[in-house]
Amino acid sequence: MQLKIPTEVCRSYIDCQAKRAESVAWARREKETPPVVTISRQAGAGGVTLAQKVVQYLREHDLHAPCPWTMFDKQLVQKVLEDHQLSENVAKFMPEDKYSEVQDTIEELLGLHPSHWTLVEKTSETILRLSHMGNVILVGRGANVIIGFVPNATHVRLVGSLEKRIKFCQEYYSFSPQQAAEYVKQTDLGRSHYLKRHFNKDINDPSLYHMVINTDVVTSDEAAAIIGQLVLGRQQAPPA
Repeated sequence: MQLKIPTEVCRSYIDCQAKRAESVAWARREKETPPVVTISRQAGAGGVTLAQKVVQYLREHDLHAPCPWTMFDKQLVQKVLEDHQLSENVAKFMPEDKYSEVQDTIEELLGLHPSHWTLVEKTSETILRLSHMGNVILVGRGANVIIGFVPNATHVRLVGSLEKRIKFCQEYYSFSPQQAAEYVKQTDLGRSHYLKRHFNKDINDPSLYHMVINTDVVTSDEAAAIIGQLVLGRQQAPPA
């Protein structure tokens, strides 16, 4: 059974971190470097499903977490809107996996939303805030590049064969084979474009991640345990 992460859970996470900030000296908290996990994924590789299982694994095994582990996927957009006092209408202009440069320019000229670069900058600021809070899993939006290889971060990339990813999307979204194939193609292109345009990085570069997992041959339960054990092990190991 998948662990659901509704908006209320994300709000609870933020409230918990706020109370923690009141009770812990900031100087001490800076040294704690609480752990954070980022997940980059090919379309249909089961990124959200895996993130939910990693949350569940770490909630059960990370006995020292000051606040419950929480995932931010679509909820990240809502957090950006709250952090920067943006209208709810802006949310629809913040996709990671679909992007038209011409359409974005027209929308900016019409004043429908802030520039795409501004939205990416604000998203990056929120990702950094969440990473400093720790005990959080961030899905997509170049979080691994934004945070970088700091001691508390673990970056994961999920890949799989085109055939199996199309089949996954057929079942998950109730798509036809043609719809699923087009969805996978366009989503992969959109995510690749997002990282290249805004961070000048190749999303398929394995050196951007601590590990790359092939979901064709590693189940989501196995992957969650692998990631969870790595996160816990790195907390116990002395810093390099």
